Amino acid sequence: QVQLVESGGGLVQPGGSLTLSCAASGSIFSINAMAWYRLAPGKQRELVAQITSGGSTNYADSVKGRFTISRDGAVNTVYLQLNSLKPEDTAVYYCNVYGYYTKYRAFTEWGQGTQVTVSS
Repeated sequence: QVQLVESGGGLVQPGGSLTLSCAASGSIFSINAMAWYRLAPGKQRELVAQITSGGSTNYADSVKGRFTISRDGAVNTVYLQLNSLKPEDTAVYYCNVYGYYTKYRAFTEWGQGTQVTVSS
């Protein structure tokens, strides 16, 4: 079993910054990719950013140049640096991890979600 613990959300003014973190622990053989999604009221879940074990990244067009995803493989933690925040970034942000329990058993797990609110 794998557990994800997220932290770092909160209330910030437009133009401000936040850093989200998500730590994975448990029966982890390897991690292939870690990602952040968000869900805003009345909208569909959106992939915000993803990073692979090799360090390749991709971002939603709406956050390119403002958000940065990174990971620390030694502690199975993924970060999302949110800069130049806008009210439309307000959402619950969820961490997602895809990996393997053993050499042949894959998993995908979700964090509990952390609220980001951008408002003056």
